[in-house]
Amino acid sequence: MLVGLAMAEICSAHPTSGGPYFWAAMLSRKKDAALASWITGWFNLLGQVAVTTGISFACANFISTACTLGTSFEPTPATNIGVYAAVLFTQGLTNTFGVTILHYLNNVSVWWHALGTTSLVIAILVKAPKRQSASFVFKQFLDGTGVDGAVGWGDRASHAYVVVIGILMAQYTLTGFDASAHMTEETHNAAMSGSIGIIMAIGVSALLGWFLILGLLFSIQDLDATLNSSTGQPVTQIFLDTVGERGAIVLMVIVIGAMYFCGTFSITSNSRMMYAFARDGGIPGHKFFAKVSPRWKSPVRTVWLACTLSFILGLPSLGSSVAFAAATSIATIGLYISYGIPIALRVIYRDSFVRGPFHLRAFSYPVAIGAIAWILFISIAFILPQINPVDSQTLNYAIVAVGVVIAYSVGFWLLSARKWFTGPIRQIEAEGMGIDVMDPSQADKYEKNVVQEKVSVVSQSGDSA
Repeated sequence: MLVGLAMAEICSAHPTSGGPYFWAAMLSRKKDAALASWITGWFNLLGQVAVTTGISFACANFISTACTLGTSFEPTPATNIGVYAAVLFTQGLTNTFGVTILHYLNNVSVWWHALGTTSLVIAILVKAPKRQSASFVFKQFLDGTGVDGAVGWGDRASHAYVVVIGILMAQYTLTGFDASAHMTEETHNAAMSGSIGIIMAIGVSALLGWFLILGLLFSIQDLDATLNSSTGQPVTQIFLDTVGERGAIVLMVIVIGAMYFCGTFSITSNSRMMYAFARDGGIPGHKFFAKVSPRWKSPVRTVWLACTLSFILGLPSLGSSVAFAAATSIATIGLYISYGIPIALRVIYRDSFVRGPFHLRAFSYPVAIGAIAWILFISIAFILPQINPVDSQTLNYAIVAVGVVIAYSVGFWLLSARKWFTGPIRQIEAEGMGIDVMDPSQADKYEKNVVQEKVSVVSQSGDSA
């Protein structure tokens, strides 16, 4: 929430559709704006790709698990990757050809999550043969970090270490709230609505998630059987134990649908960010990717770039038992660093920061410092080993992905990009014209305005001569 409050304050001061990538340029000194937006853009891109991987890979795993109910199907890493590819392919098709219905799908998604979560929790609590005690739910500590007979990190290091790495999944679910900033141009009273949207996104997600996890924990029938379920998914075992096989299939459909919607809109956000970054020359092949389909009004090339990169990031699951955890680590670190850079710039240049209508007043500076400290903490914590013993199967390869992005972004900046990358200059110009350049369908409008201005300048020069 500290990070969200700090971002909400920046969003109120700069209610534009570009989000962190744009804010980094706006909050920096002019000579450093390009570097700030370059680093922010690359971490945001990494986080966006990894978020799509985490969501859609989990969706594929749940689909595979659902297919085992009432059948003899046995999923393998290879079949999971095949299902994962199919999920990404259909989500890519939706973002390519179904842009006009994405708005309606978003409304369906909101109700699906709200009603689906509520119905699911009520169903398992009502139908559960017995319910666990509050002492079990709130006081019992389980260390599941040891595999193959090895002790967990609680014994090898400390229980505090287990708690720290256990924060990952909760922190991962509280990402993507910068989407509210991307939509500010399409709302009334943007300087307030975007900020409120950020805070509401975090608050609602936290409450619904807390409601869901409590419902699942209270409904556990046999802890050992749940953790060692033949389905491979403890959640599925809870469904089977409470509502039976047919009921479990229905609840699995609710969960899969929620994941599928999230993955679809993750690709939407991902492709828009890549399109904006490519338009400014920020990614290799930018001239190819900075295109919008005139027929479908969608950045089709970056849609499929997002799907391809997400698929590649999921391939280590063929030889790693912690691939999903690594993907969530990468997503969380990448996105939160991209959130942290504008917040840090707001602290560094606080004397020149012009606040918007949403402002924390006396708490502004402490909240920003707290947000930066938290981001630094989780960026270190989530690259640490999560399973003991550490080997090729259990290695948390988040540090590899993050290291590659740091090496590439910093190295390429020093070697070449600093000579030509100017940051979101075109976006800043377009925002001044009232054009939302994060909306690919308006790209032509900006280009036409630029051409008209050039023609006007040439005409004026001719008249003067």
